[in-house]
Amino acid sequence: MRIAVWHNLPSGGGKRALDSHVRGLVARGHSVESWCPPTADSSYLPLGEIIPERTKPLDRASFVGRNPLTRWIGPYKDMTAKLAAMDRHCRACADEINAGGFDVLFANSCMFFRTTSIGRHVAIPRLLYLQEPFRWLYEALPRLPWPALPALRSGESSVRYLKRFLKDLGEVQALRIQAREEVENARGFDTILVNSLFSRESVLRAYGISPKVCYLGVDTSVFVNQQMPRENFVVGLGAITPEKGVALVIDAMSRLPAPRPQLVWIGNISLPSHLEGLQRSARSKGVDFQPKLAIPDKDVVSLLNRAALLVYAPRLEPFGLAPLEANACGLPVVAVAEGGVRETVADGVNGLLVDEDPSAMAEAIARLLRDRGYATRLGLNGAEWVKGKWSVDASIDRLEQRLLELVDRQRGR
Repeated sequence: MRIAVWHNLPSGGGKRALDSHVRGLVARGHSVESWCPPTADSSYLPLGEIIPERTKPLDRASFVGRNPLTRWIGPYKDMTAKLAAMDRHCRACADEINAGGFDVLFANSCMFFRTTSIGRHVAIPRLLYLQEPFRWLYEALPRLPWPALPALRSGESSVRYLKRFLKDLGEVQALRIQAREEVENARGFDTILVNSLFSRESVLRAYGISPKVCYLGVDTSVFVNQQMPRENFVVGLGAITPEKGVALVIDAMSRLPAPRPQLVWIGNISLPSHLEGLQRSARSKGVDFQPKLAIPDKDVVSLLNRAALLVYAPRLEPFGLAPLEANACGLPVVAVAEGGVRETVADGVNGLLVDEDPSAMAEAIARLLRDRGYATRLGLNGAEWVKGKWSVDASIDRLEQRLLELVDRQRGR
């Protein structure tokens, strides 16, 4: 097949998954070329080192209200400008794809909108691998954007309340437009693939579309069990942002008896203000918290081979690739039983699943630190679990089959 790829991905699990998919498809003899905007992270696992990748412009103007009564439309104008700019970018990519003699479009997520209009403009079979909908539209993180403002309080200025009301009205209308376009863009694809049963249900709830599950896999040529001695530290893996649950882990670690193990956190990105708050919290609770940002894969693998266990606590994580990467390195996992993690971590097999409760997490961590033989068995089980079910070759089998099915179905028509 000749496969056109589109993405607007940051560094992280989504880009790692795309890198594995592209490498696997090329290794099987398929011709693959890629398009992306300049906002995509081209320094992290760069596709341009594997296949031709074209970066097409993405430009937009920002609206600035001239007075307090017109500023409220700023979010609305900004959103429409962003969507129009992305649509122009997608049209430019689609023109080149349509003229390139490709068999199928293999689109991936957008860091801004999750789905884009690229599927509405190409004239070939269209498949989207979607990690998740834009969660902040559909989940309370920490609250939903849709509920109305609290009612006017006694003694509150009605003019001040009107300003808050207009500001909120503009912000909500902007999000409604984003939600509308996200759904319409999703409907522009012939097939949508997702990474877990949980993600399938999330897309069904958000879009009213029933996607197909196509599980990801771990590259065991990168994530290798090096049989290194385990040291007395706990490792976390994921972006240092509120939804990744780092604060919960720090709280759990503070409940372990002293002397506590060090908590090493590997993050591809961080929110600086959030990281500063976590560091203050860790110091006040007596937790030795060591963030390591954007470190090379070899250092990640080394830490996973030396740590005592991986702790994983994101809110409603769509899949949970990090626990499998840890398992591939022979490392057991303590994870919050939410989202797609319940599909990648089997309680008592390759790790321990716990409630989103610092005491429950602390108890599970203490159990694995205390019983190193049990921890070793879970880690070895995890390595076999990855080889048997979650290998990258198996994930390429699944994706290749879906692409071929789509191309054959369209040719049949």
